[in-house]
Amino acid sequence: MPGSADTNAAISASASDAPEKKTLRVGFMPLTDCASVVMAAVNGFDEKHGIKIVPSKENSWASVRDKLVSGELDAAHTLYGMVYGVELGIGGPKKDMAILMGLNQNGQGITLSSQLREAGVTDGASLAALVSRQQREYTFAQTFPTGTHAMWLYYWLASHGINPLHDVKTITVPPPLMVANMRQGRMDGCCVGEPWNNRAIIDGIGFSVASSQDIWPDHPEKVLATTASWADRHPNSARALVAAVLDASRWIDASLANKQKTAEVIALPAYVDTDTEVIAARMLGRYQNGLGKSWDDKKCMKFFADGAVNFPYLSDGMWFMTQHKRWGLLDEHPDYLAVAKRVNRLDIYRQAAEQVGVALPSSPMRSSCLIDGVRWDGSDPRGYTASFAVQAASALV
Repeated sequence: MPGSADTNAAISASASDAPEKKTLRVGFMPLTDCASVVMAAVNGFDEKHGIKIVPSKENSWASVRDKLVSGELDAAHTLYGMVYGVELGIGGPKKDMAILMGLNQNGQGITLSSQLREAGVTDGASLAALVSRQQREYTFAQTFPTGTHAMWLYYWLASHGINPLHDVKTITVPPPLMVANMRQGRMDGCCVGEPWNNRAIIDGIGFSVASSQDIWPDHPEKVLATTASWADRHPNSARALVAAVLDASRWIDASLANKQKTAEVIALPAYVDTDTEVIAARMLGRYQNGLGKSWDDKKCMKFFADGAVNFPYLSDGMWFMTQHKRWGLLDEHPDYLAVAKRVNRLDIYRQAAEQVGVALPSSPMRSSCLIDGVRWDGSDPRGYTASFAVQAASALV
């Protein structure tokens, strides 16, 4: 029959592209930046690509890590730095990992307690002066030792001359428990994702001293990750998952109405479980700091930005390794670029992006300037790591 060979070839190609696993259990933490994973499932973007996302609410980043490693989760909304920690065998079990895409930029923050405000602290300089003048044990919380919040907290403290390893005490607290712990006076400050910074302000127990975008404008934050073995066994499922979340990311950022609807959905008990307005305000960039200042933040949380948010830049992954080395979490310098090329699965991302019409950048590296004026572009990770005045003594090796 004329054309039958072409038809059979098309059917064969379609079958070969079919997801190897169609129902995917994807972990998430109750944070605003889980939104694209949740909305991919709620709005049916997953079904469009032949899969079903089953969102799995987790209670700590350690739980996300362990369930990814064990295979209980197929993939997860997770901390960029945590993925590299697992890859390099720091902060838990060692396992080859795969970052499929970025989920968001910006939208985290550092919140200090009302007690510090009463002591005259309003910014980093006044905090440094208090720590130097009144020597006691100051306690700051982050969400996971190798994760993004630990790195933002350490970087911000160090930029004001406070050594996070010696001048203060740092502890690990799961994101949903940050506000309760601060309310009970167990910490002087914390670095956490939204909506928990805004929740602390609205509840009158803290104030915002810095947003994460103050530290690094358009910084990488959460990623969609899995194990390398899962990605290798299920390349079509991985591509479909990325495509679905890209569609959701584009939809969220398309309008203020879509962001408002997203806030309403993820506020539900099954997801973040807090008031919609607490989520929506900072998601829309409507900031207040608890010290009387309100402003519209043009660098608020982004989910898409024409795909710039989602591309897994190699230089972003390398940056987290420089900070792990800086703070003594790594004993030796890794092969920064080689590890990033192994973990950040540009091949899967590019296929998914092309499938849904998302533009790709001209280079897998990008350049950024952080709060201390130091530029990062991935060209000299060893030199960059050695350049910091405040770091762990072991990082000088």
